[in-house]
Amino acid sequence: MSGSPGATAPVRLAIVGINYAPEEIGIGAFTGGMARGLARHGLNVRAIVGKPYYPQWRVWDGYRGGGWRRVNEQGVSVTRCPHYVPATPSGLKRIVHLASFALAALPPALGAAFGRGRPQVVICVAPALLSVPVAWLLARLSGAKLWIHIQDFEVEAAFATGLVESGGLAARLARGVENALLRLADRVSTISPQMCAKLLEKGIPPARVTEVRNWANAPEPDPAEGAAYRADWGLGARNIALYSGNIANKQGIEIVVEAARLLAGRSDLHFVICGEGPNRARLQELAAGLSNISFHDLQPAARVGELLTLASVHLLPQIAGAADLVLPSKLANMLFSGRPVVATALAGTGLYAEVEGCGISTPPGDAAAFAAAIATLLDDPAEAARLGAAARVRGIERWSQEAVLARLAKMIGEVAGSQPQ
Repeated sequence: MSGSPGATAPVRLAIVGINYAPEEIGIGAFTGGMARGLARHGLNVRAIVGKPYYPQWRVWDGYRGGGWRRVNEQGVSVTRCPHYVPATPSGLKRIVHLASFALAALPPALGAAFGRGRPQVVICVAPALLSVPVAWLLARLSGAKLWIHIQDFEVEAAFATGLVESGGLAARLARGVENALLRLADRVSTISPQMCAKLLEKGIPPARVTEVRNWANAPEPDPAEGAAYRADWGLGARNIALYSGNIANKQGIEIVVEAARLLAGRSDLHFVICGEGPNRARLQELAAGLSNISFHDLQPAARVGELLTLASVHLLPQIAGAADLVLPSKLANMLFSGRPVVATALAGTGLYAEVEGCGISTPPGDAAAFAAAIATLLDDPAEAARLGAAARVRGIERWSQEAVLARLAKMIGEVAGSQPQ
């Protein structure tokens, strides 16, 4: 792929972001997939990233110790940087965590700027915005364009989850820093129309804003409909209400436990929470004494299709105020599995729009409505099947990985071609 008409050299791209493959869920999976996919599309890609730690919040075995590591992974030159990982990520510890990566990313960024094959485009993946100054410096020194890709509006998400108070000097300072950093970019992308609208509200010029949505990376649904999991976990023939993913504050997963308590009298239903994260221990304490809910660790990527097809209904809780700050990446795979979704989102939000016609949305925090929606789908198999089929179609139409990557590669080429080479 070329950066301008008639050019034959591949576009040189640098990606800066703390989360990266082999993390199998969340932002790391998509940043890794983006880098490898763009390399397949002919771009010369280097990635300056952290060591894998998510969602367990501890550095994975095989990556601990040592300093920076540079390897070639599936056509991408990857530099892994050492950084601080808190076992319990409170607000201040998260800031130190993200700042430590930004500082560690600086040396390889300077090496890329002064070395051979300087990038033409630099993409910084947020979270974390604290890495933007490093990406901006790399872009300025290289004569490259800066592109910020927003997976989460982390400042507003911190307010919504209570990690940071939304009023006062600290909040004004955080918003001011966020807006200043976003204005450094030549292009700002994010993953849904509603999140694009949020960028416009923040004063980013429309010409700089574009949508680059996440994709469904699950394999084909399991024809056995998760029979192996049913056997291994002793689920029998019961309907399964499944939550799979990170277990953190912004998900509001407590509502799943409350729904399980409300529906404890249904012998045909079992709740499964599958994942890891800082809120899991507390969630298990809340579920003590309930026999219709079980917890399991994050499952291997190779079994994602099998796991998702186990579900009779997928559960997608979000706390109030978060539905337009982040579009959960797990939604794409839920839809792709051909099962209906019960989400917590208010009408008019991005999450509500994505789920509409493929499941049921209930008000955030309303456990009774959430439980009633689950029961409604179980009691009307024909409607559940209709919504599941619509979910499958929507997943294919809106979250095709190759379609997303081909469009992104084209846009990067256009951005690179708008500057002298």
